[in-house]
Amino acid sequence: MQRSLSVQTAGPGLYEITQDVAGWVRPTGADGLLTLFIQHSSASLLVQENADPEVRTDLTAFLQRLVPPTTDPSMRYLTHTYEGPDDMPGHIKAALLPVSVQIPVAGGRLLLGRWQGIYVVEHRDAPHRRSVAAHLMTATS
Repeated sequence: MQRSLSVQTAGPGLYEITQDVAGWVRPTGADGLLTLFIQHSSASLLVQENADPEVRTDLTAFLQRLVPPTTDPSMRYLTHTYEGPDDMPGHIKAALLPVSVQIPVAGGRLLLGRWQGIYVVEHRDAPHRRSVAAHLMTATS
């Protein structure tokens, strides 16, 4: 079973999609393995804590500090700069973070940990509409 999820972002940050994904999987009542794949080269997917919003804030700040925009003097060695100062750093962050995740499913329920959520991680400054391909593999698939 497959589906595409659309996620609107508003700039750098973590955008939780757990409820959208769970809402698609729940009615199946299935046991299996869910694979999510983001179809972009400057965004990522993460399973991360969803209890304290400061975790998202701190992760976003850390990524910005780890890979600053090309206008930062430390990034002057980059040559792919014509799409803006956030583009190549976005590609680097996407190369460091996962672009796909797998989550076990039992009885139509995502087997995430108590404080875990699924996130699209936006690395670009401008708003984007991101597509996430979802594939639920069940014993009957």
